[in-house]
Amino acid sequence: MTVRDGTAQVQRSGVQVALLLLAALLLALLGACREAPPDDPPDPLLYEIASADGTVEGWMLGTIHALPEGTRWRTPAITRAVSEAELLVVEIAALDDSAALSRVYAELSATPGLPPLAARVPPDLAEPLATLMARGDLDSDRFGATETWAAAIALAQVDATGDPANGVDRAVLRDFAGRPVRELEGARGQLSLFDRLPEAQQRAMLAAVVRESERSRADPERLQRAWLAGDAATIEQATREGFLADPALREALLTGRNRRWAEALVPLLGQEPRPLIAVGTAHLVGPDGLAALLEAKGYRVRRLP
Repeated sequence: MTVRDGTAQVQRSGVQVALLLLAALLLALLGACREAPPDDPPDPLLYEIASADGTVEGWMLGTIHALPEGTRWRTPAITRAVSEAELLVVEIAALDDSAALSRVYAELSATPGLPPLAARVPPDLAEPLATLMARGDLDSDRFGATETWAAAIALAQVDATGDPANGVDRAVLRDFAGRPVRELEGARGQLSLFDRLPEAQQRAMLAAVVRESERSRADPERLQRAWLAGDAATIEQATREGFLADPALREALLTGRNRRWAEALVPLLGQEPRPLIAVGTAHLVGPDGLAALLEAKGYRVRRLP
């Protein structure tokens, strides 16, 4: 995607691009992702959650926040889970309220009098930063009042593929029209995670976007293939590389959230209505993921084919 106006783009789709940030950075890290043949059937990560006696208490679907038009991702198991669940649990429920999302984003992302963007990256990244900004038709003057985390988000969009309008979270929200929906964070809560990061960590994120920009351009659909294939091992490995290898960033943006979500989900399981939990796929995998955390709390969690 080519960004024509950094400020306008950020204000129009603030939360959407925030949702995409981890995906964009993860995309750059998935160098080892296996190539799924184009005729392979989709197999996104879907889990059944059962109590110790085997009673099904809910389901958990790993989502991706942007896909190309026409991507086929629904499986019979996903269709059944969407049909049988009586409650949807998502990260942000009001994804279609673009005006409200933009207001929150503008409020949190702006601070007047910040240093030039080039001064917020290591000297060896000055030239790659300029190249990335030129490719996105972004003027550095536009970032004088944009906090570093928000600048990283805008730059991550330069080479992003897919469209948030086709995101799986949006599709599942439409499926649950008329049924109850709960959110784990909400727009302000999620954006505040970025806004509260110390400046050093925000700059680490910005540097990661710049460093990985060329590699991601070589195969911009790598993450989408990994998600469609349900390649949990590759996705989990990727969540430990790049800027997520930084313990503080990993805690703030991934593992700490997973623990909070697991605590919030336990009261919803084991009682009516049975939930479908639909969150970003990176949150489900590995020993720090939701599947493992719920198993540690006594639930039986198994992947559905």
